[in-house]
Amino acid sequence: MTDIVSFGYEDIPATEKTARVGEVFAGVASRYDLMNDAMSGGMHRLWKDRFVARVKPQAHEQILDMAGGTGDIAFRLAKSGAAITVADINPAMLDVGMERAAERGFDGLVWTEANAEDLQFPDRFFDAYTIAFGIRNVTDIPKALREAHRVLRRGGRFYCLEFSTTTWPGFKDVYDAYSHKVVPKLGKLLANDEDSYRYLIESIRRFPDMPTFKGMIADAGFVQTKVEPLLGGLVAIHSGWKI
Repeated sequence: MTDIVSFGYEDIPATEKTARVGEVFAGVASRYDLMNDAMSGGMHRLWKDRFVARVKPQAHEQILDMAGGTGDIAFRLAKSGAAITVADINPAMLDVGMERAAERGFDGLVWTEANAEDLQFPDRFFDAYTIAFGIRNVTDIPKALREAHRVLRRGGRFYCLEFSTTTWPGFKDVYDAYSHKVVPKLGKLLANDEDSYRYLIESIRRFPDMPTFKGMIADAGFVQTKVEPLLGGLVAIHSGWKI
């Protein structure tokens, strides 16, 4: 990892990023669903349904949902009867998730504070690792991918849902204008937090494109890596297997 990393469009020392990202999510945790609705026009719910359908969770499995603090993915996975561990570096996000779980009757989930770059779980422990809209906020993405590989059993699968860069002509320009000009204003209106929403949009633009990120997953040791673009790559489901 280099000493300088991106924080939105700003380049900052790597040692500062985790704390600054933490401040963003601590500020928006209570309005996380609202944030996702504003950024995606509500479509994030459909994307998450499709994502979990690709994971194909089974009742006997141990699954780690990384950066899953508010429970959006975990609740969907838990319907299969799988044992779900929800991990997030941000306590505020976990607090929201645990409150939501209690309201919805999901009492079998394990909630734990964890850094994706340095997981406390043993080698070869999980059958599947999921991360949705979280990998781009990690300071050292290759290290996090290697950790994902380490904690998976042989035959384990990695699934990542993340914003990317759409390749549809015309649509890209429309979405760029919407995200840069409208979403921060919605953040100001709905959450009184324009800066956090602006960072989230900028972090999408700085994230590697689909072929590059697919290569990063392979470099971490995964095989049969695949990418499924949604809306031409505005969002993508990346996957790989550990053998």
